[in-house]
Amino acid sequence: MAAPHDNTPALAGQRALVTGAGSAIGAGIALALAAAGAKVALNYRRDSQPIERLLSRIGAGGDEAFSVQADVAEEDQVKGMFEQVAERFGGLDILVCNAWLRRDAPLQTLTLEDWELGLRINLTGQFLCAREAIGHFVRQGVLPERSTSAGKILCIASAQDRVTWTGDSGDAASRGGVSVLMQAMAREAAAYRIRVNGIAPGAIRTEDNRPAWNTPEAETALLERIPYGRMGDVADVGRAAVWLASDAADYVTGVTLCVDGGMSLNSAVTEVS
Repeated sequence: MAAPHDNTPALAGQRALVTGAGSAIGAGIALALAAAGAKVALNYRRDSQPIERLLSRIGAGGDEAFSVQADVAEEDQVKGMFEQVAERFGGLDILVCNAWLRRDAPLQTLTLEDWELGLRINLTGQFLCAREAIGHFVRQGVLPERSTSAGKILCIASAQDRVTWTGDSGDAASRGGVSVLMQAMAREAAAYRIRVNGIAPGAIRTEDNRPAWNTPEAETALLERIPYGRMGDVADVGRAAVWLASDAADYVTGVTLCVDGGMSLNSAVTEVS
């Protein structure tokens, strides 16, 4: 394991899997992990084009990064995905549960189909992936040359597990469930030296929430609700992920790190989508 103050990348030699890596935040996390020295497996559900672009940005070659298709809501596909990662990398040290499906609708028009699909991907998907990873980490044990932990899991949720807004009942339920699931898993896994934490991004500048910032008026209204005075960038989330996955955070487990510029401190938060 690297000395505390040398120039070795924080995640040198570690192996990571990022689900939903084709999304803006997933890609940002994957890029940050790769820059910190990790080998990265990039999961996607259907559209491979964003993953191909991401592989090019990482500079994929050899075993440093590769793509793996799987629907995280399907148990057999999750098992197959982990088998591919173990075969390619020889093991796994970091899991980032980022796959997410958003279905915005007022409560009275939210269909049962969309409600159940969101829960399957957003909540059940994190459970299935985390369960598979924990089993792997327990069998693998602590590898001191890689990390002080047997494994690290990051559950990507949202500041929405603290504040909600109109039209996001299904999404909010999923995110709240992820937050509680993360804490329960952290408590159970700690005995095996496995750390489980969450990241709750706030208003991050992505295409998905472009209406919230694509005009000066919209951005001004949004910034009034962010105490730090700026929108976040995917790199902000990526840096948080690297720290939580590194040995610098070895005594941190069961917490959700809000990367939101203080937005969740504001009880008057309104729509950001």
